[in-house]
Amino acid sequence: MKKKILGWLTNFLVVIGLVSTLLLGVLAVTSRQEMMHAIRTVILIKTQALQPVTTPNLITGAVKGMVASLEDPYSAFLEPAEYRNIEQHISGSYGGVGLLIGLDEEKRLIVVSPFKGTPAHRAGIQAGDIILRIDQQDTAGMDLEKAASLMQGKPGTKVNLSVGRKEEKEKREYTITREIIEIPTVEGKMLEDFPGVGYINLTTFNEHTGRDVGLLLDEMKQAGLKGVILDLRNNPGGYLGAAVQVADYFVASGPIVHIVGRFRSQQYKADGKALGLPLVVLINGGSASASEILAGAIKDSGAGVIVGEKTFGKGLVQTLFRMEAGAAVKLTTDKYLTPAKHDINKKGIEPDIVVPLEGEKASQILMNAPDPVKDPQLKRGIEILRTKIKP
Repeated sequence: MKKKILGWLTNFLVVIGLVSTLLLGVLAVTSRQEMMHAIRTVILIKTQALQPVTTPNLITGAVKGMVASLEDPYSAFLEPAEYRNIEQHISGSYGGVGLLIGLDEEKRLIVVSPFKGTPAHRAGIQAGDIILRIDQQDTAGMDLEKAASLMQGKPGTKVNLSVGRKEEKEKREYTITREIIEIPTVEGKMLEDFPGVGYINLTTFNEHTGRDVGLLLDEMKQAGLKGVILDLRNNPGGYLGAAVQVADYFVASGPIVHIVGRFRSQQYKADGKALGLPLVVLINGGSASASEILAGAIKDSGAGVIVGEKTFGKGLVQTLFRMEAGAAVKLTTDKYLTPAKHDINKKGIEPDIVVPLEGEKASQILMNAPDPVKDPQLKRGIEILRTKIKP
């Protein structure tokens, strides 16, 4: 009995010490009342709560609460499994359904974009859909990391999603089988019916995207490339460095993006190796984050013409900080500005030429191979490009 009491007191003093250190060291200035709230809450949990809690779980809960106090949907404390999932996204391979998710202004779980060719995309889930339930769990108040971890899992297993769609009263039910999501970030070909026109579709940005775009452009130049259609529609973003690498192929000189944080600022500039060919970029509401960096660089520099619909408007940069035992903290550390120093967060990038593409038809068009007969945005892009291509 004495050992049990001694152990409890030891854990209690450790928690009190940690709470005190965190409050004094991190917050620097705090009131006596706030300090007493923290200390008394620890005492009440340890002595009065019906369900016991271990000291490690109590500390983890405190850390999650600190991050949650930022009220930033993109910042979170990541358990080891959640951190591994993010690393897999960056490397381009994970088990799941293929959705990029975010939170809308009402804190609802929204589909920013389905990754092209993935189970969620084939099932018909669209950018802008609201995910109401994942299996048996209501998503109200759920953070992004938990939602992502629930949808990811072993390939071959199933996940049930209840989805709401704008202007539809009835929710949609999907049962989706998880797969290894090895996203081919770069797809493209020369358009046979339009000599000299190369079509490149970027589905997301990972560590290999810049290299793969370069290889594809080399193939296209050998086939007589004279102008490029760069399709960023439903591209949810990804690795910042890849967006900068791709921009270097098209932006001749000057800044590509400005990164601005609390204590630093950084500017990425073009390396002077741009192709110098006519360029049209296709965007829509599913174009987010790194794809907006690329579109913004091309628009502000005048390197190409932007066609389609306004982008999603995510102008924030997250940084991963690895912690002990495989955990991590993901924090919004910076915002990015376009070369002309426009802040597009929650605003998006407006196209130079607006061409709408909406509804069920849009999802089917973007799912299939490029077809200017059925795709008015692509059709308009080709028309513009052909006026700029030299004979």
